[in-house]
Formats: sequence, structure tokens, C-alpha cells
Amino acid sequence: MGGVGSIIAFLGGAKLYDMNPAYPFWLGSGLVLLAAVLVFLLIREPKVYEDSKEEQPSLIASLKTVISDPDRSALRVLLAILFWFVAYNAVEAFFTLYAKNHLLLTESDGTRLLGQLSLLFVLFALPSGYLGRYIGRRVTISIGIVIMTLCLLAMYFTPIATLTVVLTKLPVLGQVPVVGLIMMIAGIGWACININSLPMVVDMTTTARLGTYTGLYYLFSTLAAIAGPNINGLIIQFTGNNYSMTMLAAPLFMILAFIMMRGVRRGEAAPQPETSGNLG
Repeated sequence: MGGVGSIIAFLGGAKLYDMNPAYPFWLGSGLVLLAAVLVFLLIREPKVYEDSKEEQPSLIASLKTVISDPDRSALRVLLAILFWFVAYNAVEAFFTLYAKNHLLLTESDGTRLLGQLSLLFVLFALPSGYLGRYIGRRVTISIGIVIMTLCLLAMYFTPIATLTVVLTKLPVLGQVPVVGLIMMIAGIGWACININSLPMVVDMTTTARLGTYTGLYYLFSTLAAIAGPNINGLIIQFTGNNYSMTMLAAPLFMILAFIMMRGVRRGEAAPQPETSGNLG
């Protein structure tokens, strides 16, 4: 659903930006208000909560358990999450500036390219989940990291004249240049990573710690959302406002994530019981 929201924000926002740069902000404000109203009207919470005597571990206690675990699988996955979200958030935050200052496109074109990535992310969300079940989540995530790394490096090393060649024009998506095709392939890689990461984290723990491990996932991803744009901004600043450095710095963090995933030994989907075709 986050991917669907990204499509609406990027593709719809790009069209609104062409009409008036203030309109995307009005769209964002309206959607937030709509979300609040829907939560108020549709979510029904129990008036009386069950009094469970089972002690719920705190976030800090769970983090200490993760760090002290000799297996280190959970710690490695959380660090991988930190690294790949640093890379992704850096690219997402600066992509319109990359499109404007490096590719010499408009801001709305840059936003539209992000929408093309989001579309393939949504389309490949379910297949990546099935792929994670059949070949393993660690392998699927690793494949996604490799795809993302190659796509980012392709955007750095490919000449601007080649990246901006228009390949086709599609309904809703608009013009699809070479860089748009690369972004679509990156969307497939991002689906392989993102769809399988949270299930991998929560399947490493017990039911009692399910909420806290989910909290750890969002702790590390949120830290990355803070660190990624700041790290990338410093890199751009120290390289003389060279926005193409975004596509060289991000793969370094993807490679770190790939290294972390190599040592993960837990978190795979539980095998499904086979159903017998013989009913008699």
C-alpha cells in the first residue's frame, strides 16, 4: 500500500507541480487529513483490553538480546536494513535535484521517474514474496541488492545523452527514457528487498517479542531515513554540488547491506504443511 501511495504522490504530484508548484503540498495535506478521518471512522478498538500477565520485553531489552545473540542473524539483518535504507532514502531525497542538475530535466520529470520505480515496485510486490518463499528470503533480498546496485551504478556511468533518450510513451507514466527503464528495473530490485525484510525480522523472534522486533525494524529504517539524506547532502556539498555522486555513494551502502546479509542464518519462511489429495 505504501507503493500505491508513492505512485499517487509521484505521478499525481508531478502533474500537479506542472500546474502549480504549491499543488502537491495541498494534495499531501488533503491525503493526511483523509487518512486521519478514515482511521477515526473505520478502526474499531476494544473498549476493554485483556489483562495479560506475560511481561512484554522493552525495545531496549530486545535490542540488547539482538546484540548479545551469538548467532547475530537478527543484528546482521537490522544493520542491512539500516544500510539499504540509507542508500534508498539518499537517492529518493535528492533524485529530483539529480534529474534537474545532472540530467537537465524538469523537477516534475524527476518526480515522474520516481513514480515509474514505484509502479514496478507495486507490480512486483507479490511475485517477490513468492520468490522469497521458494528460493529463500536471504537469497531474494541479496538478488534485489545486486539489482539496485547495478542500476545505481548504471545511472552514474551512463552518459547523460544516453540516459535521456526517450524509449517510449505510456499512459499515466508519460515518456519513458533510458533512465526511466533503469528506474523500473530498480523498482523490481527494491521489491525483492523491501517485501521480504520485515517478515524476515519478525520470523526471528517469538510471539511475545513480535511488536518489539517490528519496532526495531522501524527504528533502524527511520534512523536511515534521517542519516541517508544528510550523508548524501554532505557528499554532494564536498564534491562541488555534483548530484551524480548520489548514484555512486548509494551503491557503497548497498554493498555493505549485501555483506551483512551473507551471515544471516535465520528468518526464512516456515515450510507449509503439504495437503494430501487423497480424501478417502
